Amino acid sequence: MKRNATAVWNGTGKEGTGHLTTQSTTLNKTQYSFNSRFADGVGTNPEELVAAAHAGCFTMKLSFVLNAAGFIAEEIQTKCDITLADGAITESHLSVNAKVPGINKEQFDAAVSDAKANCPISKLFNTNITHEAVLV
Repeated sequence: MKRNATAVWNGTGKEGTGHLTTQSTTLNKTQYSFNSRFADGVGTNPEELVAAAHAGCFTMKLSFVLNAAGFIAEEIQTKCDITLADGAITESHLSVNAKVPGINKEQFDAAVSDAKANCPISKLFNTNITHEAVLV
């Protein structure tokens, strides 16, 4: 399986503008710029998209891990914070809240650690991946 996205940029790094389009067209000429990346400008940015990818991938993997252990999550909510410092992504932090009937904290923590280590986006990263997990 292959997926793709296209970025188009016009102008300088600081004053220019660009747009992103994904294969599914969920993003369709979605604006990004210096200000949307490094300030509070309108549009998306690569780090926000990486955060969405990691949160989505991890959450789905956690569901699979829980299912394999005999549990079905009522809800898993994951926030991912990507840290960009000195021109590199230095950390991806996952904050997980999940409602999983019948599971204990030890089983849940083991499932979270497994998902964090084994989701495809985690495997892609060459950065520190941290997490905190709350079972509700």
